[in-house]
Amino acid sequence: MGNKSEQEELLLNHSKNSRKGGLITMPFIIVNESCEKLASYGLLPNMIIYLTTFYHMEAASASVLLALWTALSNGLGLFGAFLSDSYLGRFRAVAIGTISSLIGMCILWLTTIIPQLRPLPCGQYQHGCNGTTAAQLAILLCSFGLIAIGTGFNRPCSIAFGADQLENKENPDNERLIDSYFNWYYASVGVSLVLAVTVIVYIQDHFGWQIGFAVPALLMIISVSIFLIGSPLYIKAKARGSLFTGLFQVAVAAFRKRHINVQLNNNDDCYYREPESNLLEPSADFRCLNRACIIEDPHMELKPDGKVSNPWNLCRVEQVELLKCFLRVLPMWSTCLILLVAIGQTFSIFQMMTMDRHVFSLFEIPAGSFGIITLIAWTIWVALYDRILVPLLSRYTGHPTGLSPVSRMGISLILGCMATALQAITETIRRNKAIEAGFEDDPNAVLNMSWMWLVPQFALYGVAEAFNVVGQIEFIYSLFPKSMSSFASAMYTFGLAIASLISSFLVSMVDNVTSAGGNTSWLASNINRGHLDYFYWLLTFLSFINLLYFMVVYRFTVHHHDGRNSLYHEAEE
Repeated sequence: MGNKSEQEELLLNHSKNSRKGGLITMPFIIVNESCEKLASYGLLPNMIIYLTTFYHMEAASASVLLALWTALSNGLGLFGAFLSDSYLGRFRAVAIGTISSLIGMCILWLTTIIPQLRPLPCGQYQHGCNGTTAAQLAILLCSFGLIAIGTGFNRPCSIAFGADQLENKENPDNERLIDSYFNWYYASVGVSLVLAVTVIVYIQDHFGWQIGFAVPALLMIISVSIFLIGSPLYIKAKARGSLFTGLFQVAVAAFRKRHINVQLNNNDDCYYREPESNLLEPSADFRCLNRACIIEDPHMELKPDGKVSNPWNLCRVEQVELLKCFLRVLPMWSTCLILLVAIGQTFSIFQMMTMDRHVFSLFEIPAGSFGIITLIAWTIWVALYDRILVPLLSRYTGHPTGLSPVSRMGISLILGCMATALQAITETIRRNKAIEAGFEDDPNAVLNMSWMWLVPQFALYGVAEAFNVVGQIEFIYSLFPKSMSSFASAMYTFGLAIASLISSFLVSMVDNVTSAGGNTSWLASNINRGHLDYFYWLLTFLSFINLLYFMVVYRFTVHHHDGRNSLYHEAEE
């Protein structure tokens, strides 16, 4: 009777879902994500200016706060994906995320229109600026936290939620529809990013912070409204359990069975696995984890039907191998962190504000919009590489993508070293010009120095990031089974979070060390008195050390992984 009722429930759910989903839901989902990205990415470029002018923060302190905010936003992506898969389901996760972002942006907007929510202007005090009170800082951090929660819940779940609406194995065009959806989804994201660093930043520069922050809040109102209006049309798949839970189960089970001698348990029959699995036993590396899949007491650990009684005591061989895959990619994945630290620095906006940003004397480029150069360089390089270089390089390398993923990662690190060195040289020239012009005590003075000086370094960062992101995701994907392909992008997002934490630590350390003894900090708000060029040389040195670290990792780890991924892919087929 129990099995019959379960089958009836499944049939009923299938009948309900068959009347929902489909292409009609795509506008609601894509508009929701586009508005969210347009709003959130539109806040970041100029935020350091808002913090230094309205909250009287030092440049280094504001940079640290923004780095921590970015780390929280990206780090919560893994947590949001975990809650979505395990408990909430994707619809609830996206709904919670968009509403949280809306509340956070509304609070941020209120700080621009209610004077009590921010420090008073410096001009109202004779002896310097009034500091930010604990209550004012708490309100600001509350808005940042809510926006970070919204980002963490929405972004990892939105694209998968859209794919749920099109998933129909009975439809012969199902794969084509999903591919088309992904193309439109990423196209909308790209357009949103471009509009964020141009239109939103322009509004903030020319119409003030009240309107500049009201527009993102309005976009989030549209995002929430459109998404909830489409609610009756959605397929709302239930939570099925998270991949991350399975990885934690392996670690816990291996620890609980730490008394087992792995070398004495090398018989295939002692390992628990799926009946149809081709993985008969775990691999030899990270042998301590093999304890997690050893059947110590079949009567206690297995049910009569052969299933596990407690997944925190006994795991499948496949679970153990997935955790090992994760551990194998960590060394190579970690080589990308310093590059992300360099790309994520926010001090460039202070340089831009002192340079001539006019285009043919007709239009002045907003200082926060220079990130568009990186996006353009990224886009152009990806197109050139895919259409022109891949056919040429593949003839000589024998690799179908022209260069191997690891080679592209290595090239990205070389380009990163060049970009940071170029940043240091450019800043040295800019600072010397400012001092020669008598602007040492006037950081807002505009120099007779064109914005074109900054184009090469931003373009190099764009090409470096394009090489790195695609190469890293392909490398991780090659070591994981097909069922975990989405884990590759999650690892990149996690890398952004860790890089932001490293950046906050680095900036804080440099500021504290260089300002000791009453000296002027390298990262002083007055960049004409500080030494931002020294900081860029430090990043260049760290990038070079990181390049050497990459070579060591490549020498001692990558070659040992050859062939392993094919086993996992075959096990799924």
